[in-house]
Amino acid sequence: MTALASIRTLVVDDDYRVAHIHAASVERIEGFVCVGQAHNAAEARQQIEQTRPDLLILDIYLPDEDGLSLLRSLTGAGSAPDCIFITAARDLDSVRAAIGLGAMYYLVKPFGFKQLKDKLESYRRWRHELAAGPRDEADQQTVDALYDMLRVTSSPSRLLPPTMTKILEVVERSDSAVSASDIATRLGVSRPTAQRYLTELHRRGVLELDLEYGSTGRPANLYRAAPR
Repeated sequence: MTALASIRTLVVDDDYRVAHIHAASVERIEGFVCVGQAHNAAEARQQIEQTRPDLLILDIYLPDEDGLSLLRSLTGAGSAPDCIFITAARDLDSVRAAIGLGAMYYLVKPFGFKQLKDKLESYRRWRHELAAGPRDEADQQTVDALYDMLRVTSSPSRLLPPTMTKILEVVERSDSAVSASDIATRLGVSRPTAQRYLTELHRRGVLELDLEYGSTGRPANLYRAAPR
């Protein structure tokens, strides 16, 4: 399977020192690369045009234009990357506006590196799920799972999407390794749905994969709970 490209991230903050800290933090997180830093809205527009980032880490308080207005204009022009606000703005009007503009997250300063890491890793998993396999349409389970993935963190005790949680419970209660067909039969979901969630649980390290070879054909994928 081809590895996904690193998520190209542009940091926009009027404070040069803070922007540098955010950029260095992004570089520490697997799957991300910082493609630049901007310190006002005009610089941000120029760098977005030049670098075509996947993700903006954006402050609201900028000297020439607030970050909400910047994102609104980018969205209107059809050129807005995904966005995570990192700001000292705590008023609910700003939070509501950010949500309305489709911001992925809203982190209030000050915060620790782990908080940023958790949010970026959840965002990376979300992008990975969107890119996994050819799909033109999404059923409700897929929609729910995508929204839930944006709320999870990298903590071992994180909440999983409801269907994924049920599948994990079935695997953990089983005396032997189970297949996607087993899961589909027990839970009444489609086999592709079961396989998708099993694959994701294996990718997260929650499940182990065994290959069962028969006399003919491809080996069967069997899953068991990983030791904790």
